[in-house]
Amino acid sequence: MSAPPSVSTSTSSNPPKKRGRLSHFWFRVSEGQAVDDLWKQFVADAHASYGFYGKDVDWEEVQKQSHWRRPFHIARQFFWALMMKLSPARRVLAVIALTLLVLSGFGDNLVWDTRTEAIAALLLLLLLSLELADKVIMKRDLEIAREIQNWLVPSQPPDVPGAEIAFATRPQNSVAGDYYDAFYPTVSAAEGGKLLLVVADVAGKSVPAALLMATMQASLRTIAGDNAPLDALVARLNRYASAYSLDGRRFTTAILGSYDPVSGELIYVNAGHNAPVLRRSNQSMEFLDKGGLPLGIEPSAAYETATVTMRAGDTLVMFTDGVVEAFNESGDEFGNGRWLNAIRNLPPGSASQALQYLMRQVDDFVGATRQSDDITCLVFQCK
Repeated sequence: MSAPPSVSTSTSSNPPKKRGRLSHFWFRVSEGQAVDDLWKQFVADAHASYGFYGKDVDWEEVQKQSHWRRPFHIARQFFWALMMKLSPARRVLAVIALTLLVLSGFGDNLVWDTRTEAIAALLLLLLLSLELADKVIMKRDLEIAREIQNWLVPSQPPDVPGAEIAFATRPQNSVAGDYYDAFYPTVSAAEGGKLLLVVADVAGKSVPAALLMATMQASLRTIAGDNAPLDALVARLNRYASAYSLDGRRFTTAILGSYDPVSGELIYVNAGHNAPVLRRSNQSMEFLDKGGLPLGIEPSAAYETATVTMRAGDTLVMFTDGVVEAFNESGDEFGNGRWLNAIRNLPPGSASQALQYLMRQVDDFVGATRQSDDITCLVFQCK
């Protein structure tokens, strides 16, 4: 009489166990993310891949084709754009796998077709595993480079009498060409030192831009340690950047400011950078646009300095072009208008709260769209 209950218990316990395994498998695959979030990521990845391979498509030639031929022409160019990203050996592997798939569709022998499809699937799986291995190795190296890059920029803002600083940076990839800094070149504020504020953007992205960013950080720290005036500092920095800019192709836009905590005066130079916005306590705004060419274009370029006086309640926002050029899934840019409106409507609070508010405005506009450029923002607020 004990058998039925035993059988019943065993039978009823199998589905939960099975569901538990399926749930565990799905959690490992999806990392616990909701289906909607996974779909948004897929759409963002698809858009990014389309843009990546679409750069190799001759769209002018496509427009010359008749309407019924255009899809085939685009498909062929996308195919070759993908194939040419592979190494020659892997291209051959891909061609063999695709050929076997095509042959299996024309055969009449079920066993032959099945074997051919299985071999093609294994070859494609092998190709995928080889590409993934390369990506994992590169990602690991980039993560190490990211850690090194993080050492070059401050993790915590310096203490500034009567003021607060907050900053944030988001690389498009693992490493960035954006640079920010806030430090006392010689002596601290207590000893009468002036604070140097810097936000810069190296032309390009990823590893090449990150390497130039590192050289700029090192040269800036070295030159600033000589206690040179700001105009002389920028001139020297420009000569150094020109020597390593590949004839101006690897230039750097930058905004540099020297702030005196005693007088509240900020002397600045804008080297071809997005003009920082000084929001006064009465919500009026000024733009710090005096300066000269980006660093690294012309070794003998002259740079003009300008001075503004900051008072209690004023907020200075320094940023890179990745902020205003961020776009949503419709391809619309965040733009200067939305950015200035966000700065004008900053809620009362700390520099950190102001920074969070500004970044949230960009995030809400962009949504799940993949980031297209490095984003950096520094907020300097007088109390």
